[in-house]
Amino acid sequence: MPHITVDYSAGLAGVFDRHAFVRELHPMVLDVSGSAGVCKTFFRPASDTYVGDQEEGQVAFVHVAVGLLPGRSDELKGRLSEDVLALLGKHLPGVPGLPGGTAREVISSVEVRDLAGSYRLHHPSR
Repeated sequence: MPHITVDYSAGLAGVFDRHAFVRELHPMVLDVSGSAGVCKTFFRPASDTYVGDQEEGQVAFVHVAVGLLPGRSDELKGRLSEDVLALLGKHLPGVPGLPGGTAREVISSVEVRDLAGSYRLHHPSR
């Protein structure tokens, strides 16, 4: 059931091992959240990214949004956010002058939120 969206600066494509990240992310999200079902993750590269007053491409970013059915405490959501940030750190080493760009640093953020009450899932094989 968890829905995960990962928005990231396109310049990170050569250094962000998305496959390895998601292999560790899915079981962690299910374990920490106590969710049943299957995680679904979308990766969306952003070609134009701006952070503060920096020129375009000077600072790269990754934002992970995790949507869960309501009922988890803020403490659990906070712990899951911290765990996802730590996992991002493992898969996004802070390397100055990223390949294909001029980014000097990577900023990461995570939001764990409740899915809307209108959420429905259609999974024909189940």
